[in-house]
Amino acid sequence: MAQYVAKIIVLGSGPAGYTAAIYAARAGLNPCLISGFDIGGQLTMTTNVENFPGFPSPVSGTFLTDNMKQQAVNVGVTIINDKINGVDLSRKPFILSSENGNCFQTNSLIIATGASAKWLDYDAHKKFIGKGLSTCATCDGFFYKNKIVAVIGGGNAAAEEALYLTNFASKVILVHRRDELRAEKILQERLLKNPKIEIAFNNVVYEILGENEVNGVRIKNVITDELKNIRLDGIFLAIGYKPNSEIFKKYLNLDEDGYILTKPDSCATNIEGVFACGDIKHGSFKQAVIASGSGAQAAIQAEKYLSSL
Repeated sequence: MAQYVAKIIVLGSGPAGYTAAIYAARAGLNPCLISGFDIGGQLTMTTNVENFPGFPSPVSGTFLTDNMKQQAVNVGVTIINDKINGVDLSRKPFILSSENGNCFQTNSLIIATGASAKWLDYDAHKKFIGKGLSTCATCDGFFYKNKIVAVIGGGNAAAEEALYLTNFASKVILVHRRDELRAEKILQERLLKNPKIEIAFNNVVYEILGENEVNGVRIKNVITDELKNIRLDGIFLAIGYKPNSEIFKKYLNLDEDGYILTKPDSCATNIEGVFACGDIKHGSFKQAVIASGSGAQAAIQAEKYLSSL
């Protein structure tokens, strides 16, 4: 068991976490970044990234996060491959404990632990991630020009994903397990009016078809148990995200979905010295460039907080 003391600790190794650590290091705060075990976050599930500034040609999500990590190391960030499983934010210094039995102390904490996409059956379908299975139409929709895709879900996120994909795909099949959508009425109206969209009510995904990449889906009618194979090129899951905030709920204010609440136009939480950025933050857009921006904001606010002590 090792003991670590740092002026500032960053939790998370996605764009928000790496950016926060880089900014903190350049401010002379000697930050410690604890990566978690899902190194790189959700960006590593994206095959090609074309909308992150500075890269005129597509790059993989893994390439992008690897470069972020190397940049963090180059400016002096201490990176520890461990996962925090317990916190005490009731007093300073804050105390963090890890799955590897380490103990960390800090006066300022930046939480960038992100949110995890909900999967239908992760063990069965994980081989298709980045090979026709995605959770982000904004990220990957461009690659399905004139192709057939399915969106799984029935809420606002699913409706918005389906509508967005009609900008590229020749056909979008919305698969929903109920007999009516949960999306807002205005979104439902847009779906029904769009000639590219077909809705498969009362159906669930029974199996994703393909060898090395998605080439179809088998859906099951929840009323009749009828199975139907649909040939398609891509599947987008829009059944929600789960914020990785469980260990903070005793101390931090969360919204009804578990995202960390922050002050208006700020990354500051209800506890002085604790900041949240990226996808863990309430109201955050799920985009890498926005996560990076909020990471920079969190680090700047943390620096100002520490200078006031």
